[in-house]
Amino acid sequence: MSEQSRSTGRIRGTGSRRKQRSRRHRAKVVAAWSVAGIVVVGGAGLGYAYMKLDGNLSSVDIDAKLGTDRPANVDDGSQDILVLGSDSRSGANGEYGADEGGARSDSAMVVHVDKGHRSASVVSIPRDTLIERPVCESDTGGEQVPAEHRAMFNTAYEVGGPACAVKTVESMSGIRMDHYVEVDFTGFKKLIDELGGVEITTRTAIDDSKSHLHLDPGTHTLDGEESLGLVRTRKSVGDGSDLGRIQLQQAFIKALMTQAKSVGVFSSPQKLYGLADAATKAVTTDSGLGSVRKLSEFANGLKGLGSDNVHMVTLPVEYDPADPNRVLPQEKAGKQVWAALQHDRPIPASATAKSAGDKGDAGKVVE
Repeated sequence: MSEQSRSTGRIRGTGSRRKQRSRRHRAKVVAAWSVAGIVVVGGAGLGYAYMKLDGNLSSVDIDAKLGTDRPANVDDGSQDILVLGSDSRSGANGEYGADEGGARSDSAMVVHVDKGHRSASVVSIPRDTLIERPVCESDTGGEQVPAEHRAMFNTAYEVGGPACAVKTVESMSGIRMDHYVEVDFTGFKKLIDELGGVEITTRTAIDDSKSHLHLDPGTHTLDGEESLGLVRTRKSVGDGSDLGRIQLQQAFIKALMTQAKSVGVFSSPQKLYGLADAATKAVTTDSGLGSVRKLSEFANGLKGLGSDNVHMVTLPVEYDPADPNRVLPQEKAGKQVWAALQHDRPIPASATAKSAGDKGDAGKVVE
């Protein structure tokens, strides 16, 4: 990517190729990345280290790529951030599958922080959601990629990189994204290890040969590799669906947020620097967050957020009658979700009541 200083690979379509998809061991750790990649680098005391940490960062100029044809920029103090997970197989990520020369991003969450920065709503967008993808600029050569009817959501990143992913979300939601954050496999693992692991409690055993995670019921402190295995786990929890895996990830994210608070991230300069070093090597951001000073100023405003005041939902969807491996947005319910974010209000329970997402027992496996 010409405007990114680090390559992040290319998305791969999913759906009917169930066996192929499970073999790729998808990672969906977006909100966790939002916490670890943004919040932990906030705070004072970095001082002289700014220059070194700045050299770790990669950024992309979303505004330059998208121009002025975007939703209005509402300056009321609230923030909307698109957080994507990258599962490139290049470099150290090659242990999770063959590098096929392209970027894949099959996890996405819109994080809305209210104008008082006292609470946040997180909306997961399933990767297999069939949407109207807008015209985008190619990620490789600048040529135009035509719009597509019933395109899988994750193809936006495949054809146009971060800018097309942002444009697609803005087209779906009518909300301008203030920022963009992306993290990959290896970065996620290193962040968890720097944090000292994440404590979770499993109510039932997890024995998943695809994610290579084997946990008995009880309390565990997961290192980076085990945490990555947990958020990749699908077949062995709930109904084995991708929608169920989103619930599992959301439970893990809550535990991660609690852990970050408990280890004194913002009171220990040494801990803060280690996390900041790992985070800035792991993330790609929009140019508005493209320096440590900008990133830490933004993160300072999020330090008051805890797991108790972050509400996580899945975009209201239903299974596609023509293909059970795909989901369709529930138009009326989706409008309720996006309207709540636009007006800085909590997402009403009625918006997700009839959705295929946020159902089942997967979210109850971990606490």
